[in-house]
Amino acid sequence: MHREIISETEAAEEQAEHERGARHRHRAAFPTDAAPRKPGLTGSAAVLRPVITVLTVGLMFVSVFLAAFHTPKAHRLPVAVVASDANAALFDVKLQRTAPDAFQVERYSDATAARSAVEHRKVYAAYLQAGSAPRVLYAGANGLAVQALVAPLGHTQLGADGSKVHVQDIVPLAPGDNRGLSVFYASFGLVLAGFLFGQMTYQVAPRLPFGQRMGSLTLFAVAGGLATALIAGSAFGAIPGPVLGIAGIVALMSGAVAAATVLLIRLFGPLGVPLGSIFMLVMGNATSGGVLPPSFLPGWLQPMASVMPPGVGVRALNGLAYFHNDGVESGLITLSAWVVLCVGTILGLDRLAAAPAILHFAHRDASAFR
Repeated sequence: MHREIISETEAAEEQAEHERGARHRHRAAFPTDAAPRKPGLTGSAAVLRPVITVLTVGLMFVSVFLAAFHTPKAHRLPVAVVASDANAALFDVKLQRTAPDAFQVERYSDATAARSAVEHRKVYAAYLQAGSAPRVLYAGANGLAVQALVAPLGHTQLGADGSKVHVQDIVPLAPGDNRGLSVFYASFGLVLAGFLFGQMTYQVAPRLPFGQRMGSLTLFAVAGGLATALIAGSAFGAIPGPVLGIAGIVALMSGAVAAATVLLIRLFGPLGVPLGSIFMLVMGNATSGGVLPPSFLPGWLQPMASVMPPGVGVRALNGLAYFHNDGVESGLITLSAWVVLCVGTILGLDRLAAAPAILHFAHRDASAFR
């Protein structure tokens, strides 16, 4: 009887130890969680850290946007020319006198090819000198800045009979978007929402499992894309094009921003929030080409327009709406790559944190402080 009581006691102790170990593993293995919350700051750190962090983000915004837009200048906008060698050379000389380095003349064989180049956003305007009726064609859907630059081109040229050249907008903006800013506003709204999602998902649910967190991200992106397409396209008529196509691009763009923000917070903890705002909101939106095409940006900012999610998303939306899907394929590939790389890295970090060796060291370190 005594031996049985001892055996039962030992079994109970082993069961209790097993339960404690299971609870510890559950606590230690939180690869999908944010870092444990630290006690609130006090003293000078509590006073200075918010000031430094917020001012850094704000001054970055001021600096980047002023650098991009305080004196915007076009840099070698391609212009198609269909004319004789002598007339093409004369046209080029007049362009350089009017706006040095703003345009780059590209010769085309016929008016049909030049018109197609404008419609597919390969060039920003086309100068056609066919007989006695020269014309300048341009795409108003490129925005007011481009319109203001290329529309006067015809007024500086003279036809064979001395008359002014006819100027024609062959890709006008949608009736619900007479200033050409709707794509930018719609994109900025979902980019901002993606950043806020990445921030809030760790604030409200720091221990949410990876699968559920990614399910939440997917739901956010899909719902946001559909809602934006319906509001901007159907309700206001501001972005023409297929609803599902617009929804898909916006979903990928907002999902890419959200996934990148989640990754930054996963890597750097609270520091990931200002980092996400600087890279995704400030740098991304400044180089998106929504206010001005990338060709108007300073040289050091232009490459980011083809890499950052807002830039490739805005180009893809404009291409889908106006320019025969120009930029759609490359945009889908780039945005998908952002999502896959960010989500894959988060999954890798979670699995690494859950590895037995990591748990062993976490258990040993925790025991050392008992």
